[in-house]
Amino acid sequence: MTEHSKVAEPTALDKAKGTIGVLAALGGIVAYYVLTDLPGWQRWLVVAGGLLVGIGLFAWSVYGRTFWQFVQEARIELRKVFWPSRQETGMTTLVVFGFVVVAGAFFWVLDLVLAWATKILSGQGG
Repeated sequence: MTEHSKVAEPTALDKAKGTIGVLAALGGIVAYYVLTDLPGWQRWLVVAGGLLVGIGLFAWSVYGRTFWQFVQEARIELRKVFWPSRQETGMTTLVVFGFVVVAGAFFWVLDLVLAWATKILSGQGG
């Protein structure tokens, strides 16, 4: 990406946020299976709450800031990619399909020749 990107070292607080975030997300998922007496929509609400708390803590930590910086830099790099036109894509596809047909015919003929040679050399067959 870019050379001026600085990655902050995670502190103990960031590690705690990450751990609590993962535990909150897992807790929401586990609660879905534990709270079987509640209606389904309430169980899903608990899952969503756990995931939101987990994502919030992740975003609030240095890991989240680093991830967001990576996403922004990836979007910048994606804009630099040369995308072929529809016509170029179609022509390339036709060339690939043509090559596959030619290669398939070649290997089919090669298989026939090798099978014939094997039959002659081994003395077996009709």
